[in-house]
Amino acid sequence: MNNTEENYWSTRYDEKKTGWDIGYPSLPLQNYIDQLENKELKILIPGAGNAYEAEYLFQQGFKKVQVLDISKRPLEAFKNRLPDFPEDQLIQADFFTFEDSFDLILEQTFFCSFEPTPENRSRYAQRMSELLQPQGKLVGLWFKHPLVDNGKRPFGGTREEYLGYLSPYFEVQVFEECHNSIKPRMGNELFGIFKKL
Repeated sequence: MNNTEENYWSTRYDEKKTGWDIGYPSLPLQNYIDQLENKELKILIPGAGNAYEAEYLFQQGFKKVQVLDISKRPLEAFKNRLPDFPEDQLIQADFFTFEDSFDLILEQTFFCSFEPTPENRSRYAQRMSELLQPQGKLVGLWFKHPLVDNGKRPFGGTREEYLGYLSPYFEVQVFEECHNSIKPRMGNELFGIFKKL
């Protein structure tokens, strides 16, 4: 595991510098979850942080949800908040070396956390594809704001840029400006549904 990244994110949690944390499930993802009929889907939420979407899924009867984060801090907080959630589905690991296979991966402020090098972004797209089963889907939100070279997260990008990284691995089913973002992010998010090629 990348100890530098682990220490960075653990410090952010310790110092409560978690501006991405809205305190509840993101409405666009909650609405998507509400349309899912198959409760047997095996679902991954990488870089999950406090994982409100995982909590919501679990409350809706989805039992095969895995919460992945490089820092144990949010995983411990999640377990305290939701003690009935299976502990072996709370996984401290590096996304890029983690091994498993899923029907669905939910993206929520994860992509924007990586240093925005072409190598990192290509690795992200490839790894997402590798972690999905045939016909699996990557669904989530990507920040639409321009990529500013100020060294500060969250790192954004354009729709075209994201498609450049994701299209080699995915069929684009939806990728459009999000119409039901939370107010502070309105006009600044893209909602996407990508099916593994």
